[in-house]
Amino acid sequence: MANSNPPPIPDDEFSDPLENYDAPVYADPLEEALATRTVTDLAAQPCETISADTSIAEAVKKLVSIHHACLLVEDEGRLAGLFTDRDLLDRVVLEFEDCRDQPLRTVMTPDPVYVSESDCPAAVLAVMAVSGFRHVPVLDADGMIAGIVSPRRITEFLLEHSPSE
Repeated sequence: MANSNPPPIPDDEFSDPLENYDAPVYADPLEEALATRTVTDLAAQPCETISADTSIAEAVKKLVSIHHACLLVEDEGRLAGLFTDRDLLDRVVLEFEDCRDQPLRTVMTPDPVYVSESDCPAAVLAVMAVSGFRHVPVLDADGMIAGIVSPRRITEFLLEHSPSE
């Protein structure tokens, strides 16, 4: 039977790739915060969730009552989709009487792009800019819903860490 362990490397041949590592130097406090903080610093709570089986009419009522533009659609604590004011305008308003009793899953945005709690705030901005989303769901290490980052929350973070002039 062949030995599956690689032969030892002589000490004189080993070179530590981090030996000459220089820590990043940031141009300003905002750049540093975007790269070194985590999404948990963006105050991703509170967030509102709703079941994918809820009727469209009930989801619309909830959106109106909480004065938010987005609901996280969950299935057993896991992110199934988003229901936003944009979904309401694009998929529901003109057909409301015909679809009001259908489950929310028929008009929600399924499988949305999300970030993890441990990601840096720059990841949220990238999702917003590249994917065109205003609201970015946040998941914990177990893949469960941890919150949502809205435009207001990211703006507050940016203002808090922007250099004052």
